[in-house]
Amino acid sequence: MEFPLRFNNGSATVGMGWGAPALLLVILSMVVLPLPPLLLDLFFTFNIFLALVVMLVAVYSPRPLDFAAFPTVLLIATLLRLALNIASTRVVLLRGHDGSDSAGQVIEAFGEFVIGGNYAVGLVVFAILVIINFIVVTKGATRVSEVSARFTLDAMPGKQMAIDADLNAGLIDSDTARERRAETMREADFYGAMDGASKFVRGDAIAAILVLFINIVGGLLVGVFQHDMDAGDAARTYTILTVGDGLVAQVPALLLSTAAGVIVTRVTSAQDMGTEVLRQLFDDPRALAMTSGIIGCLGLIPGMPNLAFLAIGGFGGWWAWRLSQRRKEAPVAEEEVQVSEAETESRDLDWEDVPSVEPIELEVGYRLIPLVDKNQDGEMLARIRGVRKKVSQEFGFLVPAVHVRDNLSVDPGEYRIALRGVVRGRAELQPGRELAIDPGQTTGKLPGATVKDPVFDMDSIWIDGADRQTAKGMGYTVVDPATIVATHLNKLLMEHAHELFGHAQTQELLDRLAQTAPRLVEDVVPKLVPMHVLVRVLQNLLRDGVPIRDFRTIVETLAEHAHSTADTGVLTARVRAALGGLITQELCGQSNEIGIITLDPDLEQLLRQATAAGDGSETVLEPNLAQRLQTALLDCKRQRDALGEPAILLVPAVLWPGLSDFVRRAARGIHVMSFEEMPDDKALRVVASLGA
Repeated sequence: MEFPLRFNNGSATVGMGWGAPALLLVILSMVVLPLPPLLLDLFFTFNIFLALVVMLVAVYSPRPLDFAAFPTVLLIATLLRLALNIASTRVVLLRGHDGSDSAGQVIEAFGEFVIGGNYAVGLVVFAILVIINFIVVTKGATRVSEVSARFTLDAMPGKQMAIDADLNAGLIDSDTARERRAETMREADFYGAMDGASKFVRGDAIAAILVLFINIVGGLLVGVFQHDMDAGDAARTYTILTVGDGLVAQVPALLLSTAAGVIVTRVTSAQDMGTEVLRQLFDDPRALAMTSGIIGCLGLIPGMPNLAFLAIGGFGGWWAWRLSQRRKEAPVAEEEVQVSEAETESRDLDWEDVPSVEPIELEVGYRLIPLVDKNQDGEMLARIRGVRKKVSQEFGFLVPAVHVRDNLSVDPGEYRIALRGVVRGRAELQPGRELAIDPGQTTGKLPGATVKDPVFDMDSIWIDGADRQTAKGMGYTVVDPATIVATHLNKLLMEHAHELFGHAQTQELLDRLAQTAPRLVEDVVPKLVPMHVLVRVLQNLLRDGVPIRDFRTIVETLAEHAHSTADTGVLTARVRAALGGLITQELCGQSNEIGIITLDPDLEQLLRQATAAGDGSETVLEPNLAQRLQTALLDCKRQRDALGEPAILLVPAVLWPGLSDFVRRAARGIHVMSFEEMPDDKALRVVASLGA
């Protein structure tokens, strides 16, 4: 049994058992406990290191999904940076009056070296970084994330249909289809997460502006009123420390915002972004030649920086020439590649590329996937195994595995059961609800539209689970969707068991019999009974619902009568006579009395004449007689069904072949037996007689 839907991402949890608690402990420590300057320096340095790693991984990832953990990493890095802001603010306000190195060397370096100790320059640089981060990078990345998430979700049904079409066409196998479906789901989850993660980045940029002004105002108040500093000195000291702290936080924030923009603006490719950009931007010799010519002409104008313009223009012209030379050599290489691909295609094409027809297929719409998905506690697979086991034990051969798959061409709540590629049954289900079937003896009416039970064609109503007990109290039979599919499958397997039986199953039965009776198998098959004759006799038995569990009796009976005839119809009748006790036991259990339907002598004589008019194995009936006979048989069947007893039509052996074929087509459910099949220890009771 196969199902193409499976999701496995267990490797992502390796090593995370201790990582998440440790990270939460570190963040809480920075928020609650005052940290010494040395630890602040280590955490600030790690923050910059983490931002650089994230940005470079984003740049060199061939596809966005290769960095699927980016939304989570972005959230963690943002929380870490905000915790650092709280910790550094505490240190600046508590120790800022001691000098510019009181909050650690990293903050001092950014406050003294990067902005030259000029807090006005620092404010301007900080404002520029915030503007670039908030207005340009973050806002653009947020918009791209929203659009990407929307378009990805809108495109999911089309992608699923394309995958299913490739699978039905045989272009991919079920494992590849499963992987592509899982990747489609991961892509939707990724862009949805990125849409939310981009809001964290934008909120972080806003928080940086507020933290800057709060720290400047707070530092000025602390320095003047608590430490008796001059207002100018306090403003200079705390502003430089605050700006240094802000720059230390804004540099990694800008790097992470850039990484987010790179991730969401990427188009899936087999190359990393660096290679892809170089190939697409600098791989056209015409564009490079024109650009180099314009830059070179500008370099010849007096007063322009001639050296820089001429150097860049000359290098661009040389690179354009190199590309044009490569383009001239490319056609030969492309032709060789095409020949090689053609040879590979002709060499790789084999019988595996031809799709095979599964013996039993169950196709479900996407709303029914939870019923057949083990990861979603679907109970359908266990029910199907139970049905296969039951039918196999009842008929005496192993029923083939059921191939289960989802199909987007099927309605969302529909299922189809196909045998040998032919759809034998289909129905519409309502997941999450139950079907209340009216057996004809209910005491009330349930609200809802009346539908037909897909298995027995009875009037039914879909109800909620809360109404189950009420419906059962009224006499309804309440079943869930999984039971409906399992019952439908069981009915179809019982009716079409002969279509699932062939040479392979026959050989398995012979091999099992050879373990206990090797001489019997050796003497009969294929010396007396050819393999195809044995297969046809077994299929005839299964078509009539006769079990083949007693395979030894079947082979011994064929060995006894194979000398006199090779007609499969006659041989089937002889085997049925030998299995008469088993047939009646299957129909009537251990009862000593069998209720039978007989033929009126006049009708029997008429049918004998019709059989004689045929070829001896076929009964040719006049249309009006056939219609009346069908109506009478169906009436008898309804009466027997109401009593809970089987409808058995007992006929002479000469009439059995033709009547069994007629009843099989016109009145399914009636069992036609000959007098030779009736065991001697059973009493016969006539319950109805069909007259002419």
